[in-house]
Amino acid sequence: MTFWEHLEELRKTLILPIIVVAALAVVIFLLKEPVFDIILAPNSTEFITYRLTGFFSSFNNQNENSQGAFVQLINTELTSQFIIHLKISFYVALLLAVPFIFYKLYQFIAPALYRREKKYSTLVLTFSFITFFIGLFVSYFIIFPFSFRFLANYQVSGSVNNMITLSSYTGTLITLSLVMGLFFELPVIAWLLAKLGMINAGILKKYRRHAMVGILILSAIITPTTDIFTLLLVSIPIILLYELSIIIVKISAKKCRKKFEYIK
Repeated sequence: MTFWEHLEELRKTLILPIIVVAALAVVIFLLKEPVFDIILAPNSTEFITYRLTGFFSSFNNQNENSQGAFVQLINTELTSQFIIHLKISFYVALLLAVPFIFYKLYQFIAPALYRREKKYSTLVLTFSFITFFIGLFVSYFIIFPFSFRFLANYQVSGSVNNMITLSSYTGTLITLSLVMGLFFELPVIAWLLAKLGMINAGILKKYRRHAMVGILILSAIITPTTDIFTLLLVSIPIILLYELSIIIVKISAKKCRKKFEYIK
């Protein structure tokens, strides 16, 4: 096939995922109340993370109201709530459609792969889905709730009250979710690069300090807030993932050596 024929096949491949995302977005838009109950759950004093840890139970927040909301979120623009509703609908639809999108892309490239490459690509796709959604859960249940409650309570002066907008709340939630979902792909990427012979455990150990500095800098850039608390909440899991990547690459290399010695 020529380049333009490949491009035409890619266009046909992407049409169905686009239709699926659009259809899901419409359905989610209509399910406004249950969707936003989930989105706004970390603002509830009864959120499962707060009840299990009791980490912030000692905080006496004057903004806590009778409805169980930790902070009274506000809206400052006329069209803001409607725009946020649209964004959340698209974002949730895209997340739900991620497995289907990657499956269709895999179907597009599968004819060009050898049998062994298909085996590895299937494993990579499967673990990518798992680690991506683990990252989303970590962000939703750990990183965002702790960041939100810490920052909502933080004051430079008693004369300055925090008024959190809905757009700030949802923007921070979406950003942290996507970032952590992508960063949790690190072990899978490291394993794949090791299989291709591009990296090994020695290289990862050699540049560990450089990686730590890079992770802190990158976390500071992508973190929607500028406080050290959120920075540490984002960077520490990534550092642990880097260490996990070293272990995975090392184990993978040992298995390859054993297999080679057996064949030899």
